[in-house]
Amino acid sequence: MKKVYLDSAATTQMRDEVINRMSSVMRENYGNPSSTHSYGRSSKSLIEQARKTVASYLNVQASEIIFTSGGTEADNLVLNSAVRDLGVNRIITSRIEHHAVLHTVEQLQENYQIKVDYVKLDEYGNILHENLENLLSSSEEKTLVSLMHINNEIGNKIDLKKIAELCKNYDALFHSDTVQSIGHYKLDFKEIPVDFTAASAHKFHGPKGVGFAFIRKHSGLKPLIFGGEQERGHRAGTEGLHNIVGLEEALKLSYENLKEEQAYISDLKSHFIQALKEKIPGVKFNGNCAGPGESTYTLLNVCLPVSAEKALMLLFQLDLKGIACSKGSACQSGSDKGSHVLGAFLSEEDMGKPSVRFSFSKYNTKEEIDYVVDVLKEFIES
Repeated sequence: MKKVYLDSAATTQMRDEVINRMSSVMRENYGNPSSTHSYGRSSKSLIEQARKTVASYLNVQASEIIFTSGGTEADNLVLNSAVRDLGVNRIITSRIEHHAVLHTVEQLQENYQIKVDYVKLDEYGNILHENLENLLSSSEEKTLVSLMHINNEIGNKIDLKKIAELCKNYDALFHSDTVQSIGHYKLDFKEIPVDFTAASAHKFHGPKGVGFAFIRKHSGLKPLIFGGEQERGHRAGTEGLHNIVGLEEALKLSYENLKEEQAYISDLKSHFIQALKEKIPGVKFNGNCAGPGESTYTLLNVCLPVSAEKALMLLFQLDLKGIACSKGSACQSGSDKGSHVLGAFLSEEDMGKPSVRFSFSKYNTKEEIDYVVDVLKEFIES
C-alpha cells in the first residue's frame, strides 16, 4: 500500500542528521550537566552552545532562551507566571488559539478570577486589529495579550510586529505561540518587540519532548517547575541533553535550508490547491490558507463537498489508502468534538461538511499530492 504522510503540522519526520547527532551525544556525553567534573562540564557546554545557536537565529541574548519539554510547557510557564508573579489580571486572546493557551487561560480565570477578553475575528478567522486596539484602550488593568503567530489548523498568520507594537503602545505584555513558525520563518525579536514566545522542536524535524520559551530579559517571570537551579533558575530538572542538541541541529538545518525548502513546499501547496480545484468542484479552503501571502506555506485546510453522514468515514477511508492527515489539531484526535477553530468563524452549513488539514514538508512529492487528490475524488464520487 502507498504511504503518504501529510500531517507535518502535528509532527515532522526527524532529519537523519538530527538522529545521528543525538545518537552521538547519547553515546559520548552522558555526564549530568550540573556535575562539576569533566563529564558534567562537557554536557553543560553543549547545552550552552545550543542556547547560543537558538538565540543567534532569533537575534536575542542566550540568557533569554529557556529550554522546556515543548510548546505547551512554554505557554503554561509564561501565562501562569504572568498572572501569579507579574500582576497580570486581564488576558486578551482569541477563540482560535491552541488549547495549550485556551485551557490555561480558563484555568487562570477559575483560580485567580482574572478578566478574559476574546478579540473578534472576521469571516476568514483573521484578528480584527481595530477591536484589539479597542480592548487594549478600554482598561488600565495590567494586561497580557496572547495571540499565536500562525494558526495550527488553518494556517492564518498575524502581523506579529504590528501587534507587538500595538501592545507596547498600551503598556500590555505580549505573548505569542510561535510553534508553527519557528524553523519555518525568520523572526528577529530585536525588531519585533514581543515579550514571550514558545517553540517545539518536533515541528521543525527535531525530536519530540523538547522546545523552548523566549523570555524577554528582566521580565520578572518565575518558574513553573521548582527544584534545582537548571535553566538559570527558570526550570528545575536534569536537562535532556540529547533532545536539546537535537533541537539545535534541527533548527540550524531548517534555517540553513530555509529558502530552498520554502520554495519547494510552497510549490507543493500551490500544486495541491490547483489539483483540488480542477478535480473536485465545490471544494473550499478554510481561513486564508489558499492565499500565499496570508497563510503559512506548510498547511492547507480543505472543506470538502460531502454529506455529514458520509463525512464520518472520510479519515478512516484515507487511512486505509495510506494517507495520514488530520481533521484539526493532533491534540484533539481522541475527541469527537468539532474544531473549535473552524467553529469560531465558519457558517453552520460549512461546519456540517468535513474539513481536513493537510500539512507538508520537504519529504513530500507532487506524485503524492496527485495520489491524494485522486483518492479524495474517488471517495466523493463513490
